[in-house]
Amino acid sequence: MRRLVARRNQVVRHRTRLKNETHAILHAHLVPPCPHADLFSRVGRAWLERQALPDDEQAAIRRHLRELDTLGEDLAVLDRAIGEATLDSPVVRRLLTVTGINVTVAAGLAAAIGDVRRFSSPQTLVSYFGLNPRVRQSGLGLGHHGRISKAGGSHARAMLVEAAWSAAKAPRPLHAFFVRVRARRGHQIAAVATARKLAVLCWHLLTKEADYLSGCPGLVANEICGLELQASQPQKGNQRGPAYAYNIKALRDQEMEIDRRAETAYERVVAHWTPRPSKAVRGRLKSARLE
Repeated sequence: MRRLVARRNQVVRHRTRLKNETHAILHAHLVPPCPHADLFSRVGRAWLERQALPDDEQAAIRRHLRELDTLGEDLAVLDRAIGEATLDSPVVRRLLTVTGINVTVAAGLAAAIGDVRRFSSPQTLVSYFGLNPRVRQSGLGLGHHGRISKAGGSHARAMLVEAAWSAAKAPRPLHAFFVRVRARRGHQIAAVATARKLAVLCWHLLTKEADYLSGCPGLVANEICGLELQASQPQKGNQRGPAYAYNIKALRDQEMEIDRRAETAYERVVAHWTPRPSKAVRGRLKSARLE
């Protein structure tokens, strides 16, 4: 599974590089932006063929498009293989209940974590992903906390950050946490902090073998249905499955209202929290009280 996820990541990065090179050619010749949503769709490619470019640049674009088509076929094969391997995985299905984690991220995290019993605490899993802050300390002096260590695999850490950005868009407790950190530290640090919280949450869910309570049942059922389709699992019968509830707007609004209440409850809990003073400040306060 780790090899499949790594190969999929390589294919995606290669496709991104080819798309960036195509955009660079257009920018170099002052071609206006494509009026269509996707430059590499059918209508986008038709618009691209009508642009006045030198012959060598047109040949380069055609070569990039052929490579993109080939990589798209390879990506479909890898997605099908990953879907077949994770279709019956209870770890992937449990991770899908977490806000912001889709099928690709769940498969990647399951492959990176492996047996969760390898990690004795959530802090060890956070360190494994390289999301723990660096600590610099000499002797008995105070420790200085810096940026994250980035000691683990970059792909798994990037997937967690991607899931954090997705979780920050929906009205749930993770969104409230993201907003609270963003008000003090900014967007980037808030995303990394949310990714760290997701890693801790994944450890607890996998260790306790429990689903995420704040997950939307309709959305989770829709993602599981997408996983079955990705694995080419045939849909049997004409009866509507649990994923059909995600298509009903009233049910989606009802789930969103429950999420808003959970977010409001989280905000009430953290509203009375105050920053804890550092050790140096606590020492000065203690000496002042003794005097």
